[in-house]
Amino acid sequence: MRASFLLPALVLVPALTACGPSDNDPGPGGVTVGEARALDEAAAMIDERQTPAEALAEQPSAGPGPASAPEPTPQGKDE
Repeated sequence: MRASFLLPALVLVPALTACGPSDNDPGPGGVTVGEARALDEAAAMIDERQTPAEALAEQPSAGPGPASAPEPTPQGKDE
């Protein structure tokens, strides 16, 4: 009796795993399922590397600002 239950279970497991989408199937947003998975993993990595709130709360030191460029002189006019 045990073998009669085990055999259908062993046959159904591979059949059910074949039902999932393959990496080349179209996915959301015009990308394949594999590409969507890779994008999700990359987004998760970026979220993990976010700057801590403490670093954003610190005030920058009062140093020299960006140098301003001199105003351009008109070209083609003789003075």
